[in-house]
Amino acid sequence: MSVKILDGKAVAAAMRAEFAATVATQGVVPKLVAVLVGDNDASHTYVRAKRKACAESGFASDLIQLPDKIGTQDLLAVVARLNADPATHGILVQLPLPKQVDESAIINTVTPLKDVDCFHPENIGLVAAGHPRYYPCTPRGVVELVRRHDLSWAGANVVVVGRSNIVGKPLALMLMQKPTPANPAGCDATVTVAHTKTRDLAGVCRGAEILIAAAGQPHCITADMVKPGAIVVDVGTTVVNGKLTGDVHPDVRNVAAWISPVPGGVGPMTIAMLLANTLTAAISLRSDR
Repeated sequence: MSVKILDGKAVAAAMRAEFAATVATQGVVPKLVAVLVGDNDASHTYVRAKRKACAESGFASDLIQLPDKIGTQDLLAVVARLNADPATHGILVQLPLPKQVDESAIINTVTPLKDVDCFHPENIGLVAAGHPRYYPCTPRGVVELVRRHDLSWAGANVVVVGRSNIVGKPLALMLMQKPTPANPAGCDATVTVAHTKTRDLAGVCRGAEILIAAAGQPHCITADMVKPGAIVVDVGTTVVNGKLTGDVHPDVRNVAAWISPVPGGVGPMTIAMLLANTLTAAISLRSDR
């Protein structure tokens, strides 16, 4: 079987062109402000990629760099200033934060209207209710990556391996919901959420027509766990020996019909969805004034 590639780079590039066209016709320039604490190399890489995508889409962006030893109250003051700034449409506080910072307090303080990561409990609640203001970026990226390769979620048996607040939980919610005008990312799928404590994890995975690996454990999904002809989406991003490594073992390419690469699959789509949320925020905040 010759596996086909779910090309996130190509889809994200097409979406950036769509965003640029919308910016030109709407007459609004969305602005994303990234807050970066410390000198984490991976965080710096992610922020550079996000700012590059902004430039390619006709967005404005700014970067606030803060020392690694900053305290919670000082970081909250930065977030409050951005909440009040009418020129800022989206606020991205790059995670992870240093141990001395109360991460939950920071996430909960970003105003939901500018929470383009969609981490705030209010925004997650709206996703759960099927009336999203924004979608979580990586889950929406997974949904769009499959759809834009003319593959259907509707009625499919989907297994999500992973139950994190950032990927597994919100993705399962989106996949099981009905698509509506208010909730276009609803997928009408039949969803099973599995994890490291699942009995017979391999057997559960083999029942999936679409298998999503979001466990954060390199190469934990092996070929014997995949149904022949399945669609496999690899959300994993772990650095192993200096290389970005996914959750899916390379041998899965001998079994699957479609697979997303790491890098070049879900990663570019996550950034594209961050921009989609920022564009939505800019249009919404302009209409509110």
